[in-house]
Amino acid sequence: MPSFQFLHRPKNPLEQGGRNSIPAKPGADDAELSEQCPNCHRQIPLSQLWNDANTCSCGYHFRIRAAQRLALLADHGSFIPEFDGLLGGDPLSFPGYQKKLSATQSLSGSEEGVLCGQVTIGGAPCCIFVMDPYFMMGSMGTAVGEKITRTFELATELSLPVVGYTVSGGARMQEGMLSLMQMAKTSAAVRRHSQAGLFYLTVLTDPTTGGVMASFAMEGDMIFAEPGATAGFAGARVIEQTVRKKLPPGFQTAEFLQAHGFVDAIVPRNEQRAILARLLAMHQKGGVR
Repeated sequence: MPSFQFLHRPKNPLEQGGRNSIPAKPGADDAELSEQCPNCHRQIPLSQLWNDANTCSCGYHFRIRAAQRLALLADHGSFIPEFDGLLGGDPLSFPGYQKKLSATQSLSGSEEGVLCGQVTIGGAPCCIFVMDPYFMMGSMGTAVGEKITRTFELATELSLPVVGYTVSGGARMQEGMLSLMQMAKTSAAVRRHSQAGLFYLTVLTDPTTGGVMASFAMEGDMIFAEPGATAGFAGARVIEQTVRKKLPPGFQTAEFLQAHGFVDAIVPRNEQRAILARLLAMHQKGGVR
């Protein structure tokens, strides 16, 4: 099994920035910058994107960094990071993996593919984990699985609900079988949390696939999704090649999943904070430590 190590506690993740995503808050130097919407193709000023929770007026939801999402959800000053500095290392000595990790850490402004901690949303306390699409597409390695597992264990100890934002290309195969083992480990922690009578809500964001989809992403008491998000286990092309049938239109979109009973609600990003606050207020048993 991997031996985890803790590095020094970094700056508050809500203050970190990365060069490979829309800035958390556009600064003076970003005033003239814009981003093209992949759906309607219009250019949108970064300041307008921030004010609209990084969504276009056509309804397209841009991917956002974990720290930026936390800033949109959390009550001001309420986020308490947990398990920062926990790294899984390179258990298989996979060629080039350490170099890729270092480059990704530099570009994303994060140490790993998920941010975890305690927070209040609309005054309601909870534990939260937010996966980062800009850290190796939120892939689940040993450190990601360990941090999410510890988040559920902390929430169980404190009798707090858990909110989880998932985004992932699947297991991080540079860590081999150890990355796949995180599916069972996180699922066991979810189960213990559930047996304690505690609430767990997941929000599927684009894309949520592979081992994450096959474990804790689909184990919530309620499952939300952002509009247009892709969610599924294997890719559509692989499925078509396997079953040798043409898949229906919109297969593996959030809307398709909701129509077939896999998702409870599709919630636009600018409505999520208010809805989460109401749901969390209904499921309170404990408090922050």
